Amino acid sequence: MDLDRLRKERESWSSWKNIIHRTKAVEALPQIEAKITISDTITIESDDKIDNDNIYNTAKILKPWRKGPFKVFDTFIDTEWQSNLKYNLLIPHVEIKDKRVADVGCNNGYYMFRMLEEKPAKIVGFDPSAIFKAQFDFINHFIKSDIEYELLGIEHIPYYEYKFETIFCLGVLYHRPDPIKALKDLAKGLVKGGELILDTFMIDGDEEIALSPKDRYSKIPNIYFIPTIPALKNWLNRAGFIDIEIIDIVKTTTQEQRATQWVDTQSLEDFLDPNDSNKTVEGYPAPKRVYLKAKVE
Repeated sequence: MDLDRLRKERESWSSWKNIIHRTKAVEALPQIEAKITISDTITIESDDKIDNDNIYNTAKILKPWRKGPFKVFDTFIDTEWQSNLKYNLLIPHVEIKDKRVADVGCNNGYYMFRMLEEKPAKIVGFDPSAIFKAQFDFINHFIKSDIEYELLGIEHIPYYEYKFETIFCLGVLYHRPDPIKALKDLAKGLVKGGELILDTFMIDGDEEIALSPKDRYSKIPNIYFIPTIPALKNWLNRAGFIDIEIIDIVKTTTQEQRATQWVDTQSLEDFLDPNDSNKTVEGYPAPKRVYLKAKVE
């Protein structure tokens, strides 16, 4: 696969009519000497005089903001997901110092910016979304990190120029119509003994089965398979993973996911049965996630 050709093709996405105003707004940002605080809220401050209206308006142009939160000078971007909860759950179980790390489905890069504190050798994000790439560029304009953002997907991992010691794949697997193929692609992107950090929807049960929603799950159209943990472990084994360790199982709540002015869309409270929060509006079990790590043979 010719990744350089793909990269060149996808660079043109920034000039699409629904993207170009975002691209131009980010490109017009002033150069500012910023102070960066990496914590639950990624905070950008400066002693320079700031046009806060410009910063706010640029951030609004870049909506919807899914992952975060961020505070960019006077602008607090209260994202739909409180991604700090997931990151803080996972990071005590991961050692990425001096390692090459990939974040597959990286969105706007929140998790990658958080990883800077762990001092990995390299961080590469993969996400074929021009909007999320524009958000990443907005934040990184001030942070000035050497994180690489690739407009590539999970299917391109086996062909990447080098392999990784650690791959994060958070909230992606249920969007893949062939989850075992996706896991095999991730395995091919890891060095021998490398580690996958995975987060995906699950259903309760001891049987080796998966829910396959008829149309939508929690109002999301592109959800294909939601496995029990035994089924998920079988998928991982078939893909070449060993030493599977469950980190945690967490039911999604409105503390973690909720509608804000930075998304202007429905969120979790709209996706659940109004009379029974243990069910989605379609009648399926409410969203629950399993967090795990596994090594490649």
